[in-house]
Amino acid sequence: MGVGLSFRDAVDTSLYALAKASVLSTALKDNPIPTFLHGVIENLRSSFVIAFRTWFKARAALRGPFFLGIVPAISVRDRGSALVSDNDRALDFARVLTEALPYIQRFHGKTIVIKYGGNAMVDSELKRAFARDVVLLKLVGINPVIVHGGGPQISRLLDRIGKKSEFIDGMRVTDQETMDVVEMVLGGLVNKDIVNLINSHGGRAVGLSGKDGGMIRARRMTLERCDPEARAEAKASEIIDLGHVGEVEKVDPEVVKTLDEQRFIPVIAPIGVGEDGHTYNINADTVAGKLAITLNAEKLMLLTNTAGVLDPSGALLTGLSAADVEAYVADGTISGGMLPKIRCALDAVNSGVRGAHIIDGRAPHAVLLEIFTDSGIGTLINRSGG
Repeated sequence: MGVGLSFRDAVDTSLYALAKASVLSTALKDNPIPTFLHGVIENLRSSFVIAFRTWFKARAALRGPFFLGIVPAISVRDRGSALVSDNDRALDFARVLTEALPYIQRFHGKTIVIKYGGNAMVDSELKRAFARDVVLLKLVGINPVIVHGGGPQISRLLDRIGKKSEFIDGMRVTDQETMDVVEMVLGGLVNKDIVNLINSHGGRAVGLSGKDGGMIRARRMTLERCDPEARAEAKASEIIDLGHVGEVEKVDPEVVKTLDEQRFIPVIAPIGVGEDGHTYNINADTVAGKLAITLNAEKLMLLTNTAGVLDPSGALLTGLSAADVEAYVADGTISGGMLPKIRCALDAVNSGVRGAHIIDGRAPHAVLLEIFTDSGIGTLINRSGG
């Protein structure tokens, strides 16, 4: 039913992978490499130093003082201290290259759609780490497409102008005034902040909303409620109008493909337009999933504020098949706020996307770790569960 991994082991394996990423940075810097990777190393070197320090502190806290014994295997030499032989360092470099380079080769030219949200959009260090990850993907020939949320930012601005936010079953009721704020925040403030962040780390990002180029055709979403008593009496269900809340009707990927071909990084706000000409706010996970399907993406990645999908004991489920997911939903293991993400991931996998990943956006370089290391740091959903 999927591989169980304890929280401590999940932290250990993912953070060790992060340390190996820092070794990869140094190894590629000091050895002959393809020209296209030189820019990658310059952009990531400082980031990996920060990531390694974070990893070292977290690992030491979990394992205790005896952990210090393995530091020489991955540390840079201190002045006057021969912490590790050159041969050992070379072997470490070889191990990292052996693990990372096949993934770079495998995903070169492929599209990966990333839903960016949660803590990764708030914490300054995580934001910088995410930007470097995206720049790296593009530089090694992978085409990242970013779809972002912005719910907390919308709520804050609505509060500032004195407009109360109303939610029904987790969905924001969106009248015209609220929609104006949503479009301003998602299509303006948040979108351009992400674009600037990526560009400041060496990327070439372009901000869009689903209205640009007619990318996302939407339709109004309605919520149907029917209580058991009404159903028994054959009464009509209650239809709730959420206002300018939409769902994806159709995706035209041409503008995204054009940007990919010209080596730009698309950053997309989840806003669409209907045949009626009205603007609609759409769930970012849903937009990311539909884009992944339409673009025939290799992967869909959903950044969350959890470690991934957990079993009843709290262990991380690292690999799930479509059948596993259905079983866990049926028995209640997967429930609550994770359900919409799981449904989105399952829809993508069943529609041809090779893998859908639900990963912990609170981990520095979460995207790199999930793509370029054997262990990964989240839950992979695919048809086979492998």
